[in-house]
Amino acid sequence: MTHSEHETGRAAGEAGRREPLEQYIAEVGQWVADALGAILPAEWTVPQALREAMEYSLQAGGKRLRPLLVIAACEALGGSRDAALPVAAAIEMVHTYSLIHDDLPAMDNDDYRRGKLTNHKVFGEAAAILAGDALLTHAFYSVVQASRKYGVPAEQVLSIVEDLAEMAGPRGMVGGQVADMEGEQGLTDLEQLRYIHLHKTGDLMIFSLLAGGRIAGAGEAQLEALRRFGTGIGLAFQVQDDILDLIGDESKLGKKTGSDIKQQKVTYPYFIGLEASRAEVKTLTDAARSAILEGGFQDPSRLLEIADYLVSRDH
Repeated sequence: MTHSEHETGRAAGEAGRREPLEQYIAEVGQWVADALGAILPAEWTVPQALREAMEYSLQAGGKRLRPLLVIAACEALGGSRDAALPVAAAIEMVHTYSLIHDDLPAMDNDDYRRGKLTNHKVFGEAAAILAGDALLTHAFYSVVQASRKYGVPAEQVLSIVEDLAEMAGPRGMVGGQVADMEGEQGLTDLEQLRYIHLHKTGDLMIFSLLAGGRIAGAGEAQLEALRRFGTGIGLAFQVQDDILDLIGDESKLGKKTGSDIKQQKVTYPYFIGLEASRAEVKTLTDAARSAILEGGFQDPSRLLEIADYLVSRDH
């Protein structure tokens, strides 16, 4: 990468902080989508069917929330958006793999995701499983490119790899998925539901924020603030999802509402009611905002805006 290209990327990041949030989200989302369109090196020999299955779900749209958090956390500390891109792409690969596998008949058995047929409905179950496997594995390759291509210190990249393995694995997202399946069998109380939300959804958000911070050279206090912020918005995000499953607009959600009820899943509204769930979203978001405001960030405005956006979203 040339010096001028690097400065162009940095200037784009600085300009991004002055744009309205909706424009910033769209810009980052498109930037990440473009990167995801070329995640496999051109010189690699990869079966075309596998490429197509991977790309189908990667390019299916969605909020690109986790990559957004990587970029926003990095820029909140004055870091390079370009250097954050390989990690932003990696977390979207991990998230996408989890969705492909979640939709399988053995898991949630969903026919549609983001308004499109699910991966296994298009490519078959075996191809969908392998596409998910490939995305998960390739994510770690992508993380390393932050060091290879953009000079992020190897020690920081090692910590990012460690965090991803922890937060996407048995202690993190996969553990949350198992607890979620157990919950479908009626084994869940509110504390267990909180565990499911924190790990199935929250851990990848926490990872995204920590990774962005590490790329920008965050200190321990700043990393702890990002962890607290991610814990709050991650849980708030999932409680809001529970609410939207009851009252959301199907045309905006891209899937049918009431799926939690149909699948007999327990949710926050199930345990504490709709209004108390809404209040919980606000309480969690306020705590997350406080963590960032007290964290000593160069420019926390985007992170604060994102927190408010997640509370008010309708899909």
